[in-house]
Amino acid sequence: MPQNYVPVFIFAAVLVVLLPLTLLAAKLVRPENPSKTKLMPYECGIDPVDNARGRYTVRFYIIAILFVVFDVETIFLFPWAVKFKALGLFGFVEILIFLVILIAGYTWVWIKGALEWV
Repeated sequence: MPQNYVPVFIFAAVLVVLLPLTLLAAKLVRPENPSKTKLMPYECGIDPVDNARGRYTVRFYIIAILFVVFDVETIFLFPWAVKFKALGLFGFVEILIFLVILIAGYTWVWIKGALEWV
């Protein structure tokens, strides 16, 4: 039984050796000359106007969560598309039900105004 874990132990040993080596090599190779400009937060080429720790509106988080929810749900379409022929009519009806529920949820969120940035 322990012989089955030999590849795991080898991988762990390689990881333990290579991780510090790569960090050390990166520290030796990179230049280290920090300045006030380099340590300043980067905002798309524009000088920062306020503290980065400022408060955000809750709408930003709602839109982010909605994006994740709809994005994860649409990922379910890929396995269905791969097995489309094998699933037949049953799979087609099931995905139509799934899409109707997904589109109904998206429409409800849109009508509620949760996708407005203002």
